[in-house]
Amino acid sequence: MINPSKTILLLISVIFISATGLTQRLGLQDAVSIALKNSLNIRLGKNYVEIASINNHYGIAGGLPVVTATGNDNEQTINIRQQYSNPANNKNASNVSSNNFSAGLAAGVLLSNGQRVVNTKKRLGIVEDQSKEQLDSRIQLVVAGVMLKYYDILRQQSYAFTLENSIDVSKQKLDIVKTQQSVGLANDADLFQAEVDLNTQIQTLGSQQLVVDQDKMDLLTLLNLPADSVVIIADTILVDKNIRLDTILNNLPSNPDLIAADRQVDINRFIEKEIAAERYPSLNLNAGYNFSRNQNAAGFTLLNQNYGPYASLGLFIPIFNGGIYRRQQQIAGINIKNAQMQKDTLLLNYRANIFKNWQAYLSSLQLLEKAQENYVLSQKLLDLVLKRFKLRQATIVEVKNAQQSFENSGYILINISYAAKAAEIQLKRYANKLEY
Repeated sequence: MINPSKTILLLISVIFISATGLTQRLGLQDAVSIALKNSLNIRLGKNYVEIASINNHYGIAGGLPVVTATGNDNEQTINIRQQYSNPANNKNASNVSSNNFSAGLAAGVLLSNGQRVVNTKKRLGIVEDQSKEQLDSRIQLVVAGVMLKYYDILRQQSYAFTLENSIDVSKQKLDIVKTQQSVGLANDADLFQAEVDLNTQIQTLGSQQLVVDQDKMDLLTLLNLPADSVVIIADTILVDKNIRLDTILNNLPSNPDLIAADRQVDINRFIEKEIAAERYPSLNLNAGYNFSRNQNAAGFTLLNQNYGPYASLGLFIPIFNGGIYRRQQQIAGINIKNAQMQKDTLLLNYRANIFKNWQAYLSSLQLLEKAQENYVLSQKLLDLVLKRFKLRQATIVEVKNAQQSFENSGYILINISYAAKAAEIQLKRYANKLEY
């Protein structure tokens, strides 16, 4: 008899055994939380957001005053030879000490440059927003990747449980044959066939367990956990049957990748405005305070000192630079078109992927009910044939065929369930509605 507790959709628990030997229960939400915490890709995204936030400042845009302080102290020994119209004033001296000291404080601020500073500041703000959307996209990809791998482990392990159920039947079949042979009701051919069937199924289960173990290793990699961690999975694949195509399409504009692509169009537009501003006159206000002191031990001038504030307006008018700004502005205009085309291409691809996943989702849902029905029927058939075999009303070949039908129906059921769940995950990711 097949153990009814071992079905293709049985409840499987996930247990993580740490290096310290402590056992901790880990569900899907826990797995996703660990991935979000440990993901290096998300850490990179957070760093990019921080960089963009730091750059989003009026100082980076060139809108704040620039203040500098200078100082110079020059001590030297010189030889002096001075001749005047009155020879009595002539002076010759050697190894005369001389000191030149100067200091200054200068400040400058850009008053006008065709709104280049304003446009630069707006661009930096959009770059920061774009980096946040890109971080959101990284998070969605990590979550989707963990969910797909998590449910894939369930798929592979559930099929392994089906094989285990079939192995239980093969063991019962072998016991029946041995019992019948002991009373002269079975021949060696049936015994050998039963033993071959059992060994073959054990080998198949071993191969399937390897697939499960490798899937678990992939999950550990996604979670950034040690490769020698022990993972035992237990959960149920439950498909959301209430997804609507129009809802997914209506929410597509909220996809972070599309928003980031739209931000890139805006960024390129402001870059064009910044380049265009370079072709306009710029006006600068400069002010400061200078101090200069020149002291000599000999010579006509023994001390010369001056100090005081100053202020000035500087006007810079670009007249001709070989057409560099004009060409840069033309290139910026082309980059705007390229960014728009990249956004349109991304939107087109996402819409196509949505329809593909929607078709897979609908098809899987339509097949799922029939697959569940076939799985239940194959269980009943296998139980019935095994009972008839025990009563010598069915051959060993009929039992083997019933086992194959049971294994195939279990394999088909779990794959359809996974296909529906995978399509559901992708649809929700495109609509930025992924839940875990």
